Amino acid sequence: MLRIINQQADVRSELQRICDRTHDEQVLHKEATVREVLQAVKRQGDKAVLHYTAEFDNQILKPEELRVTGSELDAAYQQVSKELLEAIKLACGQIKAFHRQRIPKSWVNFGDDETVLGKRYTPVDRAGLYVPGGRAAYPSTVLMNAIPAKVAGVPRIVMVTPPGPFKAMNPAVLVAAQEAGIQEIYRVGGAQAIAALAYGTETIPKVNVITGPGNIYVTLAKKLVYGTVGIDSLAGPSEVLIIADETANPSYVAADLLAQAEHDPMAAVILLTTDANLAHDVKVAVERQLIDHPRRTLTEKAIAHYGLIAIVESLEVAAELSNEFAPEHLELEVEDPWALLSHIRHAGAIFLGHSTPEAVGDYLAGPNHTLPTSGAARYASALGVETFLKHSSIIQYSQTALEKVAGAIDLLATAEGLPSHADSVRRRVQKEE
Repeated sequence: MLRIINQQADVRSELQRICDRTHDEQVLHKEATVREVLQAVKRQGDKAVLHYTAEFDNQILKPEELRVTGSELDAAYQQVSKELLEAIKLACGQIKAFHRQRIPKSWVNFGDDETVLGKRYTPVDRAGLYVPGGRAAYPSTVLMNAIPAKVAGVPRIVMVTPPGPFKAMNPAVLVAAQEAGIQEIYRVGGAQAIAALAYGTETIPKVNVITGPGNIYVTLAKKLVYGTVGIDSLAGPSEVLIIADETANPSYVAADLLAQAEHDPMAAVILLTTDANLAHDVKVAVERQLIDHPRRTLTEKAIAHYGLIAIVESLEVAAELSNEFAPEHLELEVEDPWALLSHIRHAGAIFLGHSTPEAVGDYLAGPNHTLPTSGAARYASALGVETFLKHSSIIQYSQTALEKVAGAIDLLATAEGLPSHADSVRRRVQKEE
């Protein structure tokens, strides 16, 4: 069950242990397996993809069964309720509206000194989206990955996701993909799916950028193919840190902690509070809400290993501890969340007030729910339109403008021992043939 501690040194030690939870010794063994999968797919294409799908997912597929058919896509609409379809459409609209505001604009500046400088943004040619399966189906992840790519203007977007029993695909996932504008979907998951997107096979196209969360094998595969392709991030297990004062409702806080714990046995759930009574009440509420919980065994594992309630001296101390942890999700369940926000420097997404559970961000608030984990929020940001764009510098100098700076370029190039750099300018200034 959830532990309650109140010694600041112990709190820091526990937060560091939780942050480091993905750095276990088994990772090296798993990385060796992933390297083997990557090399096999690179050499053998579809054959290796089908082999590992049979070995890891217990699904025997033929090459022609890798791509989800049009009839399957059509049938998916008949398998979801009208209410779920409307919810998907609502989320799609909200997410699209938010990401449209984030499109960076190309620009050109014509200087008075006869120079032209600018920046031009263009989308990648092909993007690959990974949507996890296994413990749950994630239509929300489809929307969060597909919509920014569409908004960025990527011409070809392909999606991969593991097949379920009997090769079945989750209808909500297929409907979400279509509502987001994705029709090219392949039933493959794991490291073999990442390899197929990175290197290309006879059936699955090679892409330029791969996005989307997955298990440790998917994460390691993305890490190892980076450089061959771009990636969004190395997403680890989910995590939430809640800062709460005496105005927080213990039942709400408990529900928010469980909402993260039910994701994965390695999910981290942390409460920092200034109120000892709240700490006790939240612990009791968690135990009560776990009774008859459909995912109780998994959720209890996460809480037992990576759950923590800490009583702290002040909200300022809580904010500093949060900054050190740099959580994926941060909830400020306090009387004045905007005042506390000024103390927050590192967090993937920040949820303000008692009426803003993290779940609204997971599904339809608009900002992306693919966020940096395991402390990466210190330097990384959410997936967005920018993930699928690259920018090129635009530079033009007139003859007069070049002549004005030729001497400085000559000095810099000579200082670096690069005579042809200097010569390429000198010849133009002196108009040599």
